Amino acid sequence: MSFKVEFNTKWSDFDPNRHMRHTAYNDYAAEVRVRYFKAQNFSIEEFTKHNIGPILFTEETSFRKEIHLGENITVDFKVSGLSKNNERWKITHHVYNEAGKLSAIIKVYGAWIDLTKRKLTTPPDAATNLFKNAERSDDFENIIL
Repeated sequence: MSFKVEFNTKWSDFDPNRHMRHTAYNDYAAEVRVRYFKAQNFSIEEFTKHNIGPILFTEETSFRKEIHLGENITVDFKVSGLSKNNERWKITHHVYNEAGKLSAIIKVYGAWIDLTKRKLTTPPDAATNLFKNAERSDDFENIIL
């Protein structure tokens, strides 16, 4: 299943050079992840109910083309890695400018954390299929723990 979100950028996303500031790209990618989880029936309320949350170990952004003041963007979601028990995951986001040109690639490596124990955990049964329907990246890998 292809998943992408179009955003109207806002004034605060831009720097004095009139292009999108570097951290705004990552903010939009994070928003897409939360929206994807919700679209798979695992919203923020479900995170709270199960006392878990997503955490990131790494976040890598590669910038390709400027996004200028006032441009709208589209950000996609692809799974690029999963551990056997779905405890750990890798997600790749492509950020496109208004003309549809690739502007950035964001790769995150994360896992689920139990918010009481403050330790990594496997997702609850309600989330075991969270990534099942997601589009996989061309470089998808099985994460070996």
